[in-house]
Amino acid sequence: MPTLGTEVFADDLTLSAGGGAFITAATLQALGKPASLLATLPAAPFDEVVKTDIQNCSVNASRCRPASEGGSPQVTVAIANSKDRAFISHQSGRAIPDIVKDSLKGIRHLHIGELRSLVEHPKLIEQARSAGLTISLDCGWDDEVMAGEIDVGEIISAVDIFFPNRIEFERLTALGLPADATPLTVVKCGADGARALGTDGWKSATCDPTDVIDATGAGDSFNGGFLSVWLENGSLDRCLKRGNQCGHLAVQSKGGIGAYKHWCELT
Repeated sequence: MPTLGTEVFADDLTLSAGGGAFITAATLQALGKPASLLATLPAAPFDEVVKTDIQNCSVNASRCRPASEGGSPQVTVAIANSKDRAFISHQSGRAIPDIVKDSLKGIRHLHIGELRSLVEHPKLIEQARSAGLTISLDCGWDDEVMAGEIDVGEIISAVDIFFPNRIEFERLTALGLPADATPLTVVKCGADGARALGTDGWKSATCDPTDVIDATGAGDSFNGGFLSVWLENGSLDRCLKRGNQCGHLAVQSKGGIGAYKHWCELT
């Protein structure tokens, strides 16, 4: 990884749409579960790249909104190697536009791609419940949250499924969040697979070893795989298995949606 005063040359560069919400939506769409995206698009010149990728993944973008006039692009640089990845992000505004009347009409389930979005839009829970939706939430690393500067226990406990990775889960529980804060907590453990805490206690599922090309978006694709089975009332074992399959395929491709055609082949 680069350090101050030095320069590191990358072997390759890929420019593609990202964000946990989109990657999870693309995975669901590939698995035959129609998905819509409710998000603020980045400013030019990155808006066209993102819109093209959304269209190529057949995700419904009718609920998305353009960036504010004159705003700077929200861009994340993901530096990845065969073991892990790190991110540097420029945040130019809220990731989710304000929910307007009928925005959730025709929707069955709301997945929130990062905890920060829920912190910014706490009314999402009430709006989703009023529309009869179930809710899942990914975590995403946030310095303020992980430093204990924002109390997130109440909003996390209001969702049906919480999807932190192992590092996020360990940090949040160290800050006092109960392991069973939600009806179902699913902890993504990278090469070790995943484990879930539900009404019957912890259940673990390993995944097959593979050569990692890029781990970017693997957790989000896991979410999509897990939800594709959970939404059909599948067993927790099957949910974990499908999540691991999607994550397994994701790390073998560059970018967050590089495995799209391979997700489509899963049965």
